[in-house]
Amino acid sequence: MIKIGITGSISSGKTTTSKIISKSKGPLFSADRVVKNLYLKKNFKSKVAKLLKISTNTHFKKRVKKKILENENNIKVLEKIIHPFVRKEMFSFIKRNRNKNFLFFEIPLLIESNLSKNFDSIVFVKANKKIRLRRYIKSGGKKKIFELLDKLQMKDILKMRFCDYVIVNNKSINVLKNKISNIIKV
Repeated sequence: MIKIGITGSISSGKTTTSKIISKSKGPLFSADRVVKNLYLKKNFKSKVAKLLKISTNTHFKKRVKKKILENENNIKVLEKIIHPFVRKEMFSFIKRNRNKNFLFFEIPLLIESNLSKNFDSIVFVKANKKIRLRRYIKSGGKKKIFELLDKLQMKDILKMRFCDYVIVNNKSINVLKNKISNIIKV
């Protein structure tokens, strides 16, 4: 089994790249999807609400974002809850798919979380900050959250040192597909 990690900065195009690379080649694990599902669980919401001193009623995610903007240390609080769960799900995914030839993993904080050793190959998706901000806002995000999350991530130049391949995603999806096909047969 070959495990391929796909990472990159916020709104660089990791999800799109991951879907293209993994299509018909093997299952795709998405850390973002795991986190999204976590926010639906009462147990998780209760734990976060208690630590951040917020209500679990309506607009829970908005309240979490507000707490992060008030104090960026609250991201560390969230990561201490989220990261162990994502790791557990990742290893469960590997176990469930141990008979597959290829497994793909879209993990935004793959490098920052010291997960590199778990992969045979790592692809880094990079994009210009202005383009990433435009993509983030277009998908419903707020500039302040983007700026904070971008600031807290490891800089691209450092992340790239841990990666086997770098895909610059500043153009159209067709250009992206061509760049991916130079790495792996799509």
